[in-house]
Amino acid sequence: MSATRGTRALTPPEIAARKGRTPLVCLTAYTTPIAQLVDPHCDVVLVGDSVGMVLHGLPSTLGVTLEMMIMHGQAVRRGLERALMVVDMPFGSYEQSHGQAFDNAARVMAQTSCAAVKLEGGESMAETISFLAARGVPVMAHVGLTPQAVNAFGGYRVQGRGDDADRIQRDAVAVAEAGAFAVVLEKIPEALAKRITQEIAIPTIGIGASPACDGQILVVDDMLGLFGAFRPKFVKRYVELGEAASAAIAAYSHDVRERRFPAAEHVFGDEPKT
Repeated sequence: MSATRGTRALTPPEIAARKGRTPLVCLTAYTTPIAQLVDPHCDVVLVGDSVGMVLHGLPSTLGVTLEMMIMHGQAVRRGLERALMVVDMPFGSYEQSHGQAFDNAARVMAQTSCAAVKLEGGESMAETISFLAARGVPVMAHVGLTPQAVNAFGGYRVQGRGDDADRIQRDAVAVAEAGAFAVVLEKIPEALAKRITQEIAIPTIGIGASPACDGQILVVDDMLGLFGAFRPKFVKRYVELGEAASAAIAAYSHDVRERRFPAAEHVFGDEPKT
């Protein structure tokens, strides 16, 4: 089912209005079946560039292309009715100029029917966010640990400790003042997340940033226990579907080798008449 045939989807202004109210529930999705599963429970569904690592086996998000994001965005769109759909702008698709950012964001919105895009970066991206917002492109910002800049950070490390806290706070203030309707805070200390959440007027959505935020987001494969190669310490695994799937596949393999399938006549209803 799609949003065009069902319940009206949430909008960026409605998400922004949730500041300080009931926490926002957010998850990633990359496929239609997962989108259908998360939609009844989520306020925001992000088609994250984490798809490159989770589904395509890439070592980081840097190899993700605009075409990949559009393809997965189209798949997720078919599975959503209620949740606000946001699509990540991949590395290299918005940093060069305001014009590049608008052209690519407009393409993503037109081809996926998403409600908003997400950009990584704080003060350095404030003018771009303002440019997009003024032209009808709702933007979710992302500060703290920004995975597209992982090489500059020297790895997936906690950001905002010590003197670095002021930089991230300035980043959050800058994107809020530029017109972002919400901001993801990734991998920062709780005290900093709390301070930012209290200072800025837009919702903060944490990932490894403590419950002090206005909402939380996780990679759905992480919280379902499907993605085992990388286990963030801040992720609560609500089930271990990867282990269950592995056991099921092993059982299937055993049944095939032991010829334990039902006979064909039983499967297709051709039982002999008595």
